Amino acid sequence: MCLLCDDEKAYKAYMDFLDAVERKGKVADPNAAMDAVLDHLEALDAERARENVKARQDDPANDKTLSPFFCSPINK
Repeated sequence: MCLLCDDEKAYKAYMDFLDAVERKGKVADPNAAMDAVLDHLEALDAERARENVKARQDDPANDKTLSPFFCSPINK
């Protein structure tokens, strides 16, 4: 549990996961719940990283295919 106490988002996700499992009438295994929450948070981080890379690639200022003699549009 110490891993989650330092991170408010992870702790909230953990508690939400436990609540969801208990609402289904099941008993949640804390270790399995922590693994599931951490996997979910890692997947979200990876998705955000992919989106950031894609956004940087789409930015005309980062276009490396342009000739140095080509005038790029000026961002105002």
